[in-house]
Amino acid sequence: MPLTYTILSSDSHVVEPPDTWNGRLPAKYRDRAPRVVADADGDWWIVDGVRTNSFQGGAQTGKRFDRPDELRPAGAFADVRPGAWDPKAFLADNDLDGVWGSVLYPTEGLSLFQVPDGALLAAIFAAYNDWLAEFCRYDARRLKGIAMIHVEDVPAAVAELGRTRTLGLVGAMITAGPAEDASYDRPEYDPFWAAAEDLEMPLSLHIATFRPQPGAGYEDNRSARPAVIANWDRYVKVSLAHLILTGVFERHPRLRVGSVEHELGWVPFFLDRLDYTYTQRARRPWWHRFKDGLPSDFFHRNVFLSFQEDALGIRDRLLIGIDQMMWGS
Repeated sequence: MPLTYTILSSDSHVVEPPDTWNGRLPAKYRDRAPRVVADADGDWWIVDGVRTNSFQGGAQTGKRFDRPDELRPAGAFADVRPGAWDPKAFLADNDLDGVWGSVLYPTEGLSLFQVPDGALLAAIFAAYNDWLAEFCRYDARRLKGIAMIHVEDVPAAVAELGRTRTLGLVGAMITAGPAEDASYDRPEYDPFWAAAEDLEMPLSLHIATFRPQPGAGYEDNRSARPAVIANWDRYVKVSLAHLILTGVFERHPRLRVGSVEHELGWVPFFLDRLDYTYTQRARRPWWHRFKDGLPSDFFHRNVFLSFQEDALGIRDRLLIGIDQMMWGS
């Protein structure tokens, strides 16, 4: 008897069309909202006067595998597959790949986390969340959207988290790399962790969602340099370690936080270092002390891992925890 199964993608991406933000922001922000301009090498998003990302991801389908020499750092929206921005075509493309349902993340939205103005960023995120909710309503069984949340303004973040839950979105992404003065070991985030737990909204730390560092331009930021790209998992490790070692998951046992698109191979050593560091607490008496268990226990209970292609991680799947591993298309 043939094996039958359903494939679900824990990390698929839409490519936002040029009109995504049109008419969706308060009037005071409309001149600073994301817009697309044509350049010699392709179409580019301009946000608050800064050029961020192009359409190379959606315009070069399959080239990475078949014709990698043709890959380019920019592309035109006219060349983007309709399945990247039209829900009907998206599902048709999924059917071609044998994927039944998808959890949806943005493309330009990853770059938007670098917008320094928090109020503008929150407005841009809210407008995207409205657009994504409309996209997912085409087939809410198969399309599961992840909201974007600017978490540094905690009361506003709590409100937007609740609003997006009402819209039908199923989780939220927050920056994987906050600035040092807004790191996730700070107690002011507790109302947001509590809201995510109560609303049953898993939180995603997606690759390349960095907040800007003081004095850094876009081309100098943490997502633009090759050495940083090769070590992107550094930032998710620090953020997860803050959450674990300060007892966030102990206080909020139903909170789920995920590493998305950072692959898996780093996890075994990370878990070893967490437990080793924690058991040396005698030298640091002010560190948080769990009522029971080790840091790795909270990782296995509260953290999920979305990956695409990682032979090393699959090899070490028993050390990592099979129940935490979720494939993304």
